[in-house]
Amino acid sequence: MGETDRIANFNFLRNKIMAFTNSQLKQIYDRSSGYCHLCHKKLAFKNYGIFGARSAWEVEHSNPQAMGGTHRLNNLYPACISCNRSKGASSTASVRANNGKSLAPLSTIKRKEAKNSNAWAGGAAGAAIGAFAGPIGAMVGAIIGAHFGCKINPDKN
Repeated sequence: MGETDRIANFNFLRNKIMAFTNSQLKQIYDRSSGYCHLCHKKLAFKNYGIFGARSAWEVEHSNPQAMGGTHRLNNLYPACISCNRSKGASSTASVRANNGKSLAPLSTIKRKEAKNSNAWAGGAAGAAIGAFAGPIGAMVGAIIGAHFGCKINPDKN
């Protein structure tokens, strides 16, 4: 059995043991807005469980099964295959720290809320600065500030 066959067999068995519905996978994927919760690399939903595919990912147990972790949704996060397989029974905090991270990426809903908040803050700051140029300056400043505020990555705050 060659390496490719061995990997394909492993993936087949793994997916059979831990089968998730498309709905469950979407919920897990959205928990971190489609980013690996360990290294923050962008993942591709369509490449779930495809070893070697670009931006491939697997479901990762935040609290490892070896340490009593369950298959409950609140313990499952998306992780790139390399992070998931190298994590083993290590704690999530230690793996994130090794990657220079301390928190998981924001969920899709929280990311939208944070971007909206950043846009309002940027708009207010832009309006205040633009007010020195009069009412039109305040309006232009608010638009520019909101635009740039929305572009701020909320995970880097």
